[in-house]
Amino acid sequence: MSQQSFAELGVSDAVVRALAAHGVTAPFDVQRSVVPDVLAGHDVLVQSPTGSGKTLAFGVPLMDRVQAEDARAAALVLVPTRELASQVADDLREIAAARALSLAAVYGGAGIERQAKLARRAHILVATPGRLEDLVQRGAIRLDSVRVLVLDEADRMLDMGFRPAVDRIVALTPKDRQTLFFSATLEGAAGQVARAFTRDARRHEKQASERAKGRVEHRFVAVAHESKLDSLVNELATGERGRTLVFVRTKRGADRLVKRLSRHGVHALAIHGNRSQSQREKALSRFHSGAIDTLVATDVAARGIDVDDVTHVINFDAPEDRDTYVHRVGRTGRAGRHGIGITLVTGEQSKVVGQIASDLRLHAQFAQSGMSEAGGRSHSRQSGPKRQQHRRNRQRQRSR
Repeated sequence: MSQQSFAELGVSDAVVRALAAHGVTAPFDVQRSVVPDVLAGHDVLVQSPTGSGKTLAFGVPLMDRVQAEDARAAALVLVPTRELASQVADDLREIAAARALSLAAVYGGAGIERQAKLARRAHILVATPGRLEDLVQRGAIRLDSVRVLVLDEADRMLDMGFRPAVDRIVALTPKDRQTLFFSATLEGAAGQVARAFTRDARRHEKQASERAKGRVEHRFVAVAHESKLDSLVNELATGERGRTLVFVRTKRGADRLVKRLSRHGVHALAIHGNRSQSQREKALSRFHSGAIDTLVATDVAARGIDVDDVTHVINFDAPEDRDTYVHRVGRTGRAGRHGIGITLVTGEQSKVVGQIASDLRLHAQFAQSGMSEAGGRSHSRQSGPKRQQHRRNRQRQRSR
């Protein structure tokens, strides 16, 4: 049985042609499920992971829900980071043009006057909460004409502390709007917000499509704190890796790690919230082009990175919870490719990371590190040689 095409889902000829011009002809699973409901005017709640095709799941039907003669802005897409705002706008701008619709992205770190001018003319507005509130408070734009509201990566917006701003923004939109809620989870706080903002919503819970999914190898590496950098350099020295994302917890830590890697002959760039928009875009552009193959990122800054051929994700600083691990390692193994997720784990982190591994059914992979989920080293036969190697590493560090 053949898969449905976008046209068979009810998408207009103009949008179908625009998609085909970019080589997009067959919908992913999440798109097949969500597009008809959005076109029919229903609110939707969508639990969908990175790489599953969610941007087009809301973007494609959005183009047909908005008309060129509608008041501005007729649609609002709210996202957590400026990188994601830029990415969503890039993905949808040419499709919007096929329907004679204008689209603008507004986010911090760029000139507000120019953004205000573009936003006033836009049928579809892609925005981060902070910059959008700035424009509303200046009287540059109004939200009382919004017919369709999209909350993209809603769980991350809540994690980043944007709930008050999101509440204020949603309150400025019409009560009879259509709301499309996309999140990595529909449980907990995200689920409460989803129910508060939607009416009689159709619920869709999707995994990444087989075409979007790849195979990810998960590795956990036991390290002493003082040997973490050496372990990272060794991992980066492999000749088989391509583009690599290295995750750290803090902005200062990202800058410090880039300098330390440079002293070991590894050229990397950092991306985090203290960098200007132009610096962030330049770093991403060089990473996309392959001019550099190592990008050091904080969790917030990396949220908008969408590069299909990241071969390695390395957690230099171990993630603090399951969702953070999933979001990080989900940057590799995309579009059907093989990827490797590596987590460096110190002794004091073994209990937390062991629980994350247990929650994700990665018991066997974690056991290979020689650490136990209860914390500390296991007493398996594998732990002896590993323990001796780390003792030798520490002795070398002391002798330097």
